[in-house]
Amino acid sequence: MSYLFVLPTVALLLLLWRSGSGLLRMGGAIWVRVRFDPADYGLPSREELDVEHAGPPLPPDRAKAIDAVAHAAGSGDWRSAASYVEGAGRDWDERWSRLELLVHLADKDDAWLRDWRAAEPKDCVAATVHAQLLLQGAWSVRGTGYAHTVSPDLMSRFRALLRETMDAAEKAATLDADDPGPWVVMITAARGLRFEHDRFQRVWLELFKRAPHHYMGHRQALEYWCAKWAGSHKLMMDFAERAVHRAPAGSPLAGIYLHALDELASRPRDATLPSTPAAKEMLESIAHSFDQVIDDYERLPRLRHLLAHYLVEAQCYDTALEQFRRLGPWCGAEPWTRHRSPARAFDLTRGIAARRSRQVVEADTSGNGPNG
Repeated sequence: MSYLFVLPTVALLLLLWRSGSGLLRMGGAIWVRVRFDPADYGLPSREELDVEHAGPPLPPDRAKAIDAVAHAAGSGDWRSAASYVEGAGRDWDERWSRLELLVHLADKDDAWLRDWRAAEPKDCVAATVHAQLLLQGAWSVRGTGYAHTVSPDLMSRFRALLRETMDAAEKAATLDADDPGPWVVMITAARGLRFEHDRFQRVWLELFKRAPHHYMGHRQALEYWCAKWAGSHKLMMDFAERAVHRAPAGSPLAGIYLHALDELASRPRDATLPSTPAAKEMLESIAHSFDQVIDDYERLPRLRHLLAHYLVEAQCYDTALEQFRRLGPWCGAEPWTRHRSPARAFDLTRGIAARRSRQVVEADTSGNGPNG
């Protein structure tokens, strides 16, 4: 059995009462106890749950390539880094993922990056890594709190660094007219600089025409359109829904919608999660879209964790159970890590999906369903 803090909605409490689960009140919070045997549903045992990782290890060849690039950069060899990014070709999502690795390495020691830029001053990738480093530096000055928690001095430094970032990204964009990377940096900087909608849209369209399905570009633009930045809940959700509808086969783009739900969930005083039949269909559509993404795509496990959570919230139990089967024992990701015991949070939620999924099947096969 497992326990988790749950928002005590009437529907959920009634659901748990009918399924034979128990309730436990601890310190003002409500915890739910779900009795189920994971093996009955093709799920790993509780003893196998892994709270350290969001998903399985990287494929050996990819892990080896990353280690090689990291070792080369540590030795001052920038050519391996350059080749690593170029190896992604025009797969812009993969290219950005590889560029993020270079940013991470340069954040620790950028001597190799400075040598690269000196040797290849017209290299767009090197210039984009530099711009993204500036961007990260700006955000580290600001911090992650709401604007009213940031002192005027820090906010002034933040905006000055963002202007420097924007200049660097604009210069990088002139080095390769096709590469969307610099525009992803600009999208993020534009949010921090509080661009007006029309001005932001011009930057967005430049990214969109180069890479209309760019995952991180959409992720950063979603932040711009949320209420705490320059938009509203409606503008954010409209943007997220368009992302789901335009996601091509094999792309994780539909997952943008899950980040929008996360934003709504973080603001319970002025926003509620969509609960219409259309919203449930949206989640089912995302699940179908994820079926077409390669299993070793590194962002997929974290997105699948969010999807499983929101499918249970929406009472789409059959589809949620399938997500938990695909996730296996891995539970070191949000939303579970927001709780004191991620393993218990994960286990409770998959238990709800399992129990309710089985009851639906039993009702249909016993003649008690709508067509019985």
